Amino acid sequence: MSDLSNQRRMASDILKCGEGRVWLDPASEEQLAEAVTRADIRRAIKSGAIRRQAIQGTSRSRAKQHAREVAKGRHQGPGSRRGTPASRIPRKERWIRRIRAQREELAALRDSKAITPSVYREFYRRAKGGMFRSRAHLKMNLKLAGHLKEEA
Repeated sequence: MSDLSNQRRMASDILKCGEGRVWLDPASEEQLAEAVTRADIRRAIKSGAIRRQAIQGTSRSRAKQHAREVAKGRHQGPGSRRGTPASRIPRKERWIRRIRAQREELAALRDSKAITPSVYREFYRRAKGGMFRSRAHLKMNLKLAGHLKEEA
């Protein structure tokens, strides 16, 4: 077993890669031991006794498998959760849920004649501006403004 570290170093320089990516043919070991000049190394590269190995990337197969399982609802237990319940739902999704509920509430009140269309429109715009935290907050504001009667 010859020390081919010098040949490996020269080859890495010629092949423009790291020494770890230089493949030296074990069958041509004696021939490579005699290769002392850069020209000898170039000849060895041409003959195929020295090659540059492909870059080995990080396999995504485990990550893809995990993503497929998460899509099915696995790995979602309390031990896998990081962040508050609110931070796990996107801000926009939270907004959509909240505004739809408030608009549904306003439409129901208008349709049941509990509020007038002008009050509906006024509070619809306020809801759009993000004034109310929830349906309950919306109803509380309607009552405080005197547009909604206290329920018995």
